[in-house]
Parts: sequence; structure tokens; C-alpha cells
Amino acid sequence: MQKRVIDITPESKPQVKKLRVAAYARVSCDKETMLRSLAAQVDFYRHYIMNNPQWTFSGVYADEAKTGTKEDRKQFQKLLKACRDGEIDMVVTKSVSRFARNTVTLLNTVRELKELGINVYFEEQNMNSISEEGELMLTLMASVAQEESLSCSDNCKWRIRKGFEKGRPNTCTMLGYRLIDGVITIVADEAKIVRRIFELYLSGDGVQAIANILNEEKIETEKIAYWHPDTIRGILRNEKYMGDLLLQKTVSLDHLSKRQVSNTGELPQYHIEGDHEPIVSKEVFRNVQEEVKRRKERYPTRKGKKTAFTGRIRCEICGKNYRRKVTAHNIVWCCSTFNSKGKKYCDSKMIPEDTIKKAVADILGSDDFNEEEFLHSIEYIAACRGNSLRFIFFNGRTVDYKWTDKSRSDSWTPEMKETARQNALRRNR
Repeated sequence: MQKRVIDITPESKPQVKKLRVAAYARVSCDKETMLRSLAAQVDFYRHYIMNNPQWTFSGVYADEAKTGTKEDRKQFQKLLKACRDGEIDMVVTKSVSRFARNTVTLLNTVRELKELGINVYFEEQNMNSISEEGELMLTLMASVAQEESLSCSDNCKWRIRKGFEKGRPNTCTMLGYRLIDGVITIVADEAKIVRRIFELYLSGDGVQAIANILNEEKIETEKIAYWHPDTIRGILRNEKYMGDLLLQKTVSLDHLSKRQVSNTGELPQYHIEGDHEPIVSKEVFRNVQEEVKRRKERYPTRKGKKTAFTGRIRCEICGKNYRRKVTAHNIVWCCSTFNSKGKKYCDSKMIPEDTIKKAVADILGSDDFNEEEFLHSIEYIAACRGNSLRFIFFNGRTVDYKWTDKSRSDSWTPEMKETARQNALRRNR
């Protein structure tokens, strides 16, 4: 009897690859009700994705207090990076307006994701970006969303301007004050810092020196972790600290970029005297403004002259670039940290420009400094400790060079010697 073998292996079922799905959510302001809405969106999409057996949860990317007309939303950009890195197959979002209100941003993003094979599903519109009719519908929807954004922006501006006409500020989160129930109210701990800044300036300290003092004492506030000269400068010039209010200082260029520029007459401004409790007196504030003006006239801002060395000398101690400085006696190059903050922050040395030119000539084997040869041969110069310069060439070669300080007598010009002699005679009389 002939044997018969029958293959009874079960038919294999093809493995269906699960889609890696992420969600994007957004609210445009940080009010409590909006943040609750954002939390609800995040929670909803987490369960929405995890409950689909054909999907794998790849996270929820959520931006709070971010307008949909801008591209620089942190979580939005993080989502796009994950898509570009091949970590996501599909994106789910509530609606077109939640994803982006700017037509150009929306279409460019959707097209890029489509090229990567990634679908964006808009739940409210029940629409897939990867479908044939998707782009046409998206163009129409995005245009509507952008117009809605413009209308909303105009309504907000109208409300704010009507408030300005009645002397009501829109917001106030500056150092020393908060807006509580429509009233600008003093924050006691921060007000002490403000008074001290005004006192230090009137006692002779500059904005950089004041910033250094506050940083060295590790003074921080809710919104200021590190003090910069511009922060100090803004505080000293803000009329709110003497109890007055200047409304509509800036205007918005457009509702898409939302870029603010100074109001130079485009819209009316409103100055309210004695609006709220002052932190400094009017006399102190006016004295500071006079001192600001006096210092500006005495020390006018001079634009640094660009030379072959501009941006090509780096401090090896702090990593900042050297800058050109014209003194009464000569021209030197110094580290920008040393120049603005002092030796405590960077103990680099100033280098005479003539010394650098001689070093370049010696390194290149020339009798004199040749600017063109320097620019085409040397990438940059590293200023190191111990009067040492390291020349880094474009071909990767490095050469170290030691320079010596000029003696005081050598650095004195005949005019300087004559001035010193006259001063000595005066003292002797």
C-alpha cells in the first residue's frame, strides 16, 4: 500500500505592521480654562490612539499659549523632527485651525509630510492629507482658518485699544508689578530690587556693573534668572516705576508674524499720570533720565571699525571674540567679556594691534603685515594665557607665537611725556 503525505500546515496570516501614530494639540493662551482644554485634548488623544488595535502610540505633542499663525512652536517643531527622523507614520489632530492658521505654513508642512509618506488626519473635518482631494480641501480650510485668525486678532486689538482710551492697561508682568483685578499692584520683594537698581545707577554704576552685582549676589526673580545690561536699561527707562502709564508704546506689524515695533505715530498713545502706586519717586526717575542723557552725551556710542582681525581673534579662556578698542594712547584688542564685565569674569590680556600685526608678519615670513595674505592663509587667532597666540591656518596647521609686553617708557609718546612733565611741575608748585 502506497503512503501518501498530506501537508496540513496552517495557512500563515500576513503580519500587519501597526502604524506609529502621534497627536498634536494646541491652545493659544495660558488662561486656566485653556490649559484645562489642552489637558483634556492630550488625555483624549492618548486614549484615542491606544484604543485602536492597528496603531502604536507615539506620543502627544502639545503647545500651550502659542498662536497657530507661527511656525516656531516648540512642540510643533519637535513633532516635525520626529517625522523627519522616521519615528512617526501618521499624525492625528483635532482640526485644521489647531494644526496651523497660516495657509502657507499648513500647506508646506502637509506637503513635506506627504513626501515622507506621513498622513495627517484632521478629526473635526474627517479629512486625510494624503488623499487625492486632501490638498484642495486643506487649501480652502486653511484660508478660512487664516481669515478667522485675522478677525479674532482685529477684535482683540479693538478691545485693547478701547481699554487704552479709558486708561486701562492690557497686561502687566514687569519686575515689581502685577496686574490684579485690573489694578497695577506692587510686588514688595521685587520692588526692593527695582529701587536698588535706581540707587546704584545714581551712585555711578553703569548697567553692566549693576547686572554684575545682581548676578554675583545670585538675585533671581520669577522671570529673571540672569541679569543682562538691556534688562537693567529697560527698567531705568520705564515710566511705570514713577506711577505713570504710557499706553500703546508698540504696534503689531501684522497678525501672522505678530512682530511688535515702536509706535511712531501710527496709532494714538495715552499718558496717564499717577495711575498707580510708584516704586520710585518722580524726582528719582527724572534724575535717572537726566543721568542717562548726560552719560550718553559724554560717552557716545561708537561703532567699531571693521578690520582684518574683526571676528578672527578668539579668547581661549572664555571663548568670546576679541574686539578693537581705541584708547587715548594706542589701539588694542581685548576679550569682549573682559571689556564688558571685567577681569573677574575673564583674566585675559589686552594685546596692542601693532603686536598682532608684527606676529602675523613673523609667522608668514614677511617684513610687514599683509592683510590680504593674512585673510587667505589664517582662519583665526587664539589668544591664550601667558602672552601666547596660536595661529590656526585654513589647511589645519597651527603655529604658536609668544609676544612680549612693551615697557612703559617705550609705549609713551613725546606728547604723553610732556603732559607728565607739566603735571609734575604743577604738583611741585
